[in-house]
Amino acid sequence: MNYMEAVTYIEDVPKFTKKNKPENTLEMVRRLGHPERKMKVIHVAGTNGKGSVCAFLASILQGAGKRTGLFTSPHLVDLTERFQIDGEQVTQEAFTEAFVQVKHVVDEMIADGYAHPAYFELLFGAGLVIFAQAEVEYLVLETGLGGRLDATNLVEHPIATVLTSISMDHMEYLGNTIEQIAAEKAGIIKEGVPVIYDGRVPEVERVILEEAERKHAKTYPYYGSMTEILNKTDKSIDFVLDTGYDTRNTMRLTVPYLAEYQLVNSSLAVITTHVIDAEHRISDEDIAAGIARTKWQGRMETVLPGVVLDGAHNADGIKEFIRTVQSVEERMEVSLLFSAVADKEYETMIRTICESAEFAHVTVTQINGSRIVPAGQLAEVFRRYTKAPVAVEPDLEQAFETALTHRGEGMLFCAGSLYLVGGLKAILRNRKQSFEGDKEY
Repeated sequence: MNYMEAVTYIEDVPKFTKKNKPENTLEMVRRLGHPERKMKVIHVAGTNGKGSVCAFLASILQGAGKRTGLFTSPHLVDLTERFQIDGEQVTQEAFTEAFVQVKHVVDEMIADGYAHPAYFELLFGAGLVIFAQAEVEYLVLETGLGGRLDATNLVEHPIATVLTSISMDHMEYLGNTIEQIAAEKAGIIKEGVPVIYDGRVPEVERVILEEAERKHAKTYPYYGSMTEILNKTDKSIDFVLDTGYDTRNTMRLTVPYLAEYQLVNSSLAVITTHVIDAEHRISDEDIAAGIARTKWQGRMETVLPGVVLDGAHNADGIKEFIRTVQSVEERMEVSLLFSAVADKEYETMIRTICESAEFAHVTVTQINGSRIVPAGQLAEVFRRYTKAPVAVEPDLEQAFETALTHRGEGMLFCAGSLYLVGGLKAILRNRKQSFEGDKEY
């Protein structure tokens, strides 16, 4: 089996199987030899920010000389993006070798009457094999969806669990109230394992504290009062973090993003590092340097001068997106490239964005596939809520060119869907040489 054959097999899986009971995934991992038991696992769940927290943590640990694996989802362009070792995406060959082992186990399971693992379960299994073979010391592990029933939750003894910002999303799977969703996320809390969490929403905090008490797990909340902004630029924010949890109470840090929500995510990563490093073997300098050099695709990511990609696609993500846009439009004009998929509340997203931010120009495009919302349909919604000129361009690459033209001397935000971000990342990668040689970009 080669890489493309493996990818084709995995992408076909949703056509004939769905998410299974945890026992089925546990059987797959048992037959793989429980590779997760060979690593120190930091387990991260939440609605927004969990990928960023994972990236910050991995960057800190790697910079401190720890061999570190990072498992995240979704991928934007290549499936192998989900697996990183010491900051490097694994090769197609390494992934294929691991998947062949998983496929062998799956065939045995089916022969013995077990269900076929679902899409995410296969990738999780392959990731565990990859990281075990690479002999990583630490594995930073992001949940897929929820927490309690997520495939990743079979890890029995993580060294820490982290709960990022929790808000209303995926209600069809997780519940119709913020408390129900928080309970699903808090399902990753384990007996006696420390919990680091975003404590800014009281309803969420109560649920986390109740579950932590049941599991005799010590808690370390993050509150907004723990951070103070010192300076902001269009590329970074300097701030002070003072938690009071550690003898290293006060730290000055620079987060390499213009979005203030990354103060929360980077702070959660710093607190987690302090919790798992009680002997202070990771220096403050390593922590600060790890935060400053973190790269995370599609979350307020500056990809070209004046061009920012953001995968905000739910209510809380859009709220944070707007905060960032508002902070920028105080200094310069902003324009928008937007698209969304059909199963998101895109009219609510558009109305919220237009009521809170003033754009010099809007370009609307579409994401082709089964979840397509035609660009013209999105444009009609925009025209109900904004006076800005709205350009309609169904072709993504041409839409990007149009948006760049209208950006002028201001800033272009590209938002509405991770699929949009992934498509733009593919375009930028394919045109990397021409972008580097063309001063216009």
